[in-house]
Amino acid sequence: MENQFDVIIIGSGPGGYVSAIRCGQLGMKTAIIEKYPVLGGTCLNVGCIPSKAMLDSSERFHEIRNAQSHGISVDNPRVDLSNMIARKSSVVSKINGGVSYLMKKNKVSVFTGVASFIDKNNILIKSDNGEKTVTGKNIIIATGSKPASLPNIDIDQKRIISSTEALTLKEIPKHLIVVGGGVIGMELGSVYGRLGSEITVLEYTNSIIATMDRKMGSELQKSLKTNLGFNFLLNHKVTEAVNNGKEVSVTAEDGEGKSITLRGDYCLIAIGRKPYTAQLGLEKIGIELSAKGQIVTDGNLETNIKSVYAIGDVIKGPMLAHKASEEGIYVAEIIAGQKPHINYDFIPTIVYTSPEVAGIGKTEEELKAAGRRYRVGHFPFSASGRAITSGKTEGIAKVLTDEDTDEILGFHIIGERASDLIGEASIALEFRASSEDVFRTTHGHPTYYENLREACLNVHKIAIHI
Repeated sequence: MENQFDVIIIGSGPGGYVSAIRCGQLGMKTAIIEKYPVLGGTCLNVGCIPSKAMLDSSERFHEIRNAQSHGISVDNPRVDLSNMIARKSSVVSKINGGVSYLMKKNKVSVFTGVASFIDKNNILIKSDNGEKTVTGKNIIIATGSKPASLPNIDIDQKRIISSTEALTLKEIPKHLIVVGGGVIGMELGSVYGRLGSEITVLEYTNSIIATMDRKMGSELQKSLKTNLGFNFLLNHKVTEAVNNGKEVSVTAEDGEGKSITLRGDYCLIAIGRKPYTAQLGLEKIGIELSAKGQIVTDGNLETNIKSVYAIGDVIKGPMLAHKASEEGIYVAEIIAGQKPHINYDFIPTIVYTSPEVAGIGKTEEELKAAGRRYRVGHFPFSASGRAITSGKTEGIAKVLTDEDTDEILGFHIIGERASDLIGEASIALEFRASSEDVFRTTHGHPTYYENLREACLNVHKIAIHI
């Protein structure tokens, strides 16, 4: 009975470990299997958390260098990259410890090793200490994703790097070539741009952060170009990246087929991520995969094999830590016989650049494509008292509402603390609030979140401060 469980979770990222906690809370005997010696998965160890630590450190340096407008003079500030990375590692270590504590608190058994299916209820765990088999009534696959690359380009982890290596560089690049204008590329490009690197972005489409509202992408591009000197080459298809020893050369073609070659000391491949299902032995039990390599699930996140579930980056949908966590809780509650829900239309997307970008619900482009009748409200951060006092006046709050009912359909923010401000918009959309519901609610002054109220007022052309 020692190795028999109600639930076995494969993978300890924000989907897996959160699901394990919820299963434990619900009284289920739970095990989690992680191939690495620490818990937390990509997000905690080489993704969300370390990148935010680096972003915060680099932003502090950038602000110190530009503090004269606040009456602060600092002579010759400099970066100690090794200490900055050491701080990042200590942040990760502290949260690693927190996750381990939560496993013990919720009586979750932790196994270290590579998991693979023997059959739909039995999992083989291989580790340096040998092999063992654990048995579960229910299995949850939460193995996450890994960086994607391009055909004929080898991420050698030296000069041609992924986000993982970008978090542990030994030097500040003189010229960092970023392939991909999405979230990862813009965040890590911002880190090194603030530290003094020349940044060139090669993006296949005609805009950065292309899945978000187009206005957000254009505003972020303008900000990064103006404040950090980013050079953007949009509509460029990268065809080759070569490590030449002390430099890397990257070749790309524009929309007309004209080829260019760039040279830098590092090339960051940041074109996205792909599901990680290697070594799981899914074929042994016949789990169905999509053409994109994602595990196919039904409305309850159950695979085509009964009592085997999948969550997070290995299934369809945005590859976001908070989406994985919600799905982990959802499956735990489904197994327990409850009736939870997830509204996939209202999952926020956040970019932790400076200014930050956040969005939830429909974009203006989606509403236009659907032929939906809508209204728009804007409010610039430059008219915000709180933003002016902080010197953080870049940005805009944008709300989209149904033309007939005034229901909020989408909220999009670029500006200081957008990652936090989107919380009010999330609640508003979940409860199907109208723009009037928001602007009739008293907001503190001076605050950043009253910018959302002003945007809602602007839908009706009655904004107070513009």
